[in-house]
Amino acid sequence: MAVKIRLSRRGRKKMAIYDVVVADARAPRDGRFIEKIGTYNPNTDPASININNERALKWLLNGAQPTDTVKAMLSYRGILLQKHLQIGVLKGAITQDQADAKFETWKSSKEAAIGGKVDRLTKEKEDAKTKAFEAETAKNQARLDAIKKREDDAIAAATPKVEEAPAAEVEAPEASAEGEETQA
Repeated sequence: MAVKIRLSRRGRKKMAIYDVVVADARAPRDGRFIEKIGTYNPNTDPASININNERALKWLLNGAQPTDTVKAMLSYRGILLQKHLQIGVLKGAITQDQADAKFETWKSSKEAAIGGKVDRLTKEKEDAKTKAFEAETAKNQARLDAIKKREDDAIAAATPKVEEAPAAEVEAPEASAEGEETQA
């Protein structure tokens, strides 16, 4: 009997969530399975992968074949590396302590990379939020300035204008006074 580690779909339309299951290769996709070993949610960023590492490793060492998608997820979680190291221990190439040390160094670097991506995504989200807030503030300020200008124009139109004619009359008598002096 061929045993596969594959995905089983569940969830609503266009919002699928998958179970990672160990099943007979002849069973339908969402049908009978031997054991559920985890879940996969591609709707989050980064995608949520929850797999029982010990059970997955046991099934891999017993000969279960993962599908391409599950193989990528197992590699992402380090289970395939752990299987590779465990085979090396069984053959006597390395000791169990060396294998554990190699896996722990890989795991810490992987967690740092995932943490960096999560931090970058949250920073980008905050920057976008701040930028949108500043744009909205500028737009509101422009509206307030336009309203203030309209109010000032309305007040200026409502108040009577001071005539400039009396100022011209003041200058005219001086000119006539100068003309009289030149005649004398």
